[in-house]
Amino acid sequence: MKKAMYAGTFDPFTNGHNDILKRSFSVFDEVTILVAENRTKTPLFTAQERVSMLEETFANDPRVKVDSWEGLIVDYAKKNDIACIIRGLRPTGDFEAEFQMASMNKRLYPEIETVFLVTEGDNYYVSSSLVKEIYKHGRDIKEFLPSKIYEWLLKKGKGKL
Repeated sequence: MKKAMYAGTFDPFTNGHNDILKRSFSVFDEVTILVAENRTKTPLFTAQERVSMLEETFANDPRVKVDSWEGLIVDYAKKNDIACIIRGLRPTGDFEAEFQMASMNKRLYPEIETVFLVTEGDNYYVSSSLVKEIYKHGRDIKEFLPSKIYEWLLKKGKGKL
């Protein structure tokens, strides 16, 4: 079985993330969505909330596993026998930072590979930060999120953003 990991803060998980995940199944049999707990960011949802909403979203897809981790993602990969990290690239300057991260991950865990998937179509400009910003200003963001994630955002409410 070919296993990979798709790591990020996913606050919230967007249709752009979903596109990368779904396309990764042409290469991998199982993908762990790893919710990264980043102390330098102030997320809208707690790590446990993000895990719960992703578990709900992918409850009927046995190829998707969901977990969270506070630490280096290469340490999670090594501990869980995962040999590949999936990363999405947008045409918005992502490459340099992603290349640097992939290079460092390879240095720390030589067995790890990073696979870059280029964001397609209507998702190339979508980011979690932009979606939250649009929502804060009272605009509907339903078109940018999977339905279960949108429901969680509505429950959270604008006053809490």
